[in-house]
Amino acid sequence: MLTIKNLTAHYGAAQALFGIDMEIEAGQTVALVGANGAGKSTLLKCVMGLVRPSGGEILLEGKSVTGSSPARMVRHGLALSPEGREVFAQLSVFENLQLGAIPLSLAKAEETRRMDEVFARFPKLRERRQQLAGTLSGGEQQMLAMGRALMASPRLLLLDEPSLGLAPRITDEIFSIIHQLSRSGTTILIVEQNAARALSASDTAYLLAGGKIVEQGKSRDLLLDPALRAAFLGAASQDNPSASRLGAAGLTNIRLEKLPMHTNFMPSFNSGEELEAHQLRGLQWTIRHAFEGSPAYRAKLEAAGVTPESIQSLDDLRRLPFTTTDDLRDGYPFPLKSVPFEQLVRVHASSGTTGKRKVLCYTQKDLDDWTDMFARCYQSAGITPLDRVQIAVGYGVWTAGMGFQLGCEKVGALAVPVGPGNIDMHIQFLLDFQSTVFCSTASMALLMAEEIHKRGIADKIAVRKIIYGSERSSRSMRKKISELFGGAELFDITGLTELYGPGAGIECSDHDCIHYWGDYYLMEILDPETLAPMPEGEWGEMVITTLCKEGSPLIRYRTRDITRIIPGPCTCGSIMPRHSRIKGRSDDTIKFRGVNIYPSSIDTILSAVPGLGSEYQIHLTRGDGGRDHLRLVVERAEGVAAGRGPELIHEAGHQIKRQLMVTVELELVDYGSLPRSDRKIQRVFDSRIQDEIV
Repeated sequence: MLTIKNLTAHYGAAQALFGIDMEIEAGQTVALVGANGAGKSTLLKCVMGLVRPSGGEILLEGKSVTGSSPARMVRHGLALSPEGREVFAQLSVFENLQLGAIPLSLAKAEETRRMDEVFARFPKLRERRQQLAGTLSGGEQQMLAMGRALMASPRLLLLDEPSLGLAPRITDEIFSIIHQLSRSGTTILIVEQNAARALSASDTAYLLAGGKIVEQGKSRDLLLDPALRAAFLGAASQDNPSASRLGAAGLTNIRLEKLPMHTNFMPSFNSGEELEAHQLRGLQWTIRHAFEGSPAYRAKLEAAGVTPESIQSLDDLRRLPFTTTDDLRDGYPFPLKSVPFEQLVRVHASSGTTGKRKVLCYTQKDLDDWTDMFARCYQSAGITPLDRVQIAVGYGVWTAGMGFQLGCEKVGALAVPVGPGNIDMHIQFLLDFQSTVFCSTASMALLMAEEIHKRGIADKIAVRKIIYGSERSSRSMRKKISELFGGAELFDITGLTELYGPGAGIECSDHDCIHYWGDYYLMEILDPETLAPMPEGEWGEMVITTLCKEGSPLIRYRTRDITRIIPGPCTCGSIMPRHSRIKGRSDDTIKFRGVNIYPSSIDTILSAVPGLGSEYQIHLTRGDGGRDHLRLVVERAEGVAAGRGPELIHEAGHQIKRQLMVTVELELVDYGSLPRSDRKIQRVFDSRIQDEIV
């Protein structure tokens, strides 16, 4: 949108800007930070036409606007909220706002419409519309200055020191509005001394010192990368401001970090060989620990002819006996316990979606390890201490809520522990707390996304990332959640109660795989029927062995989850091993007329048919003649006319027949008619077996 090339500016003989080069893309928020006198305001004034550059060029959408008048720049779609507010003290709030649109010569109706939009964004201004601007508080004057600029409906909004002289609470409110403007598509160039605020509110940042750009980069990189952060901000404090380049330039109000902050939770391995050596030590420890601490494990190991001394390589993993859910149920209430009771500090249990709850016990070290694993997941997703994490998963005996909260607090982010359900409370907190991260099941995320869309508040919330788990989701469902949340980035997090809980791995930042924490557990992929190892890249059942779990270690535990190991290095640069997103479970496979069908296969097919929604139900019945029937109930996508039903039924039926080799009965229903839930949604209804299963 805006390109600045080799820009220079003078005040008489004094040069203020030296060869400034900048680019701002449409929809971006760009921060310009620096000390007083660095040239920040001069740069904004050059862009706005208030100061004529002495050299260089300013291009707006590829066309030169260098030296244009302020009125012409407003007509081009720019507006400035100046440093120090600069309101007209003897005019009313209403009259000040009118001045913002004077260069546009708006019709009265359009002026009224824009005025109403400003009042909707700044309710306090509506209350004081006839009050003289000079009698407003500093925060209210800042709102008025921004509202006056917004009267021009700018495509590029220039904000000069919006937090200057304001109390922290008012600064929070102002930056919340800035974020809302960015979400609504307004491009913003913000000049700000408060580095933490500027970086957290922007996509890209430039550091200006002495009229020159001395550092630039993506704001998130500057916050996350220790080397860049040190170069850009250093370790400035009130006592030692010169410890950063900004401090050395005169900035003393940098309060960027919570202490301690940004501990690196990633392992220090530099190669696959180092990781394998660690895994072998962990496997040897686990077998000895289980052999000596658990009578149940000792009996299984001795029956398999395995002693702790016999584990000499990772290949010996295949000699070990399997552990199943039956072992957990048979050992209830403390299955697989391998330490004395006095060392246990907590129990958790599975959600019970596949039968009787499986209870696991934890030592303090187990909880510490789990917290670090979860913090690693947050770190991988780019969560920082500047984030506010709203947690919408269950608390109590289930692992989810506790894991999400402990990991959040470990990375130093602000936790908002709401739990599932209570949509109105979640919506209110998203608006009031301006949460930047939302954690839930996929079903809850969809439920919230649709509610956000229905209430028309996508541009008023601050969620930029969604971390979800516990159930499968189709591509169309993920896309819909992201769009209705205003473009939020989704991360699929994995884990199960038997393996600490959620946080055992997370979706890659390139969104093409799950990185799992191979320094905490080993993963095998086996054929669910023969239990033979599957080649890398082939789908099979995930079998896990823990490497340092004390309370309830797992030895070749059959998770029943279906996935595959992805060979080779990842494009994101992580050395940690990876697998595909969970495709289904070996024990919830639909067997229909001799064909094994995973629900995720239905997900994939429906996602590829334009016009179909993401919600569906599979109904399996058996006729009098013993013939099975599969009825697939699918929602039309939002806004798709009912008249397209025959076309959509034909296409979906054709694709299912072609890819799964079965014929199904398809029924289309209206968008939103199938149930949504804040918990797991039941999508498969199998009534073929009516009598009790023994």
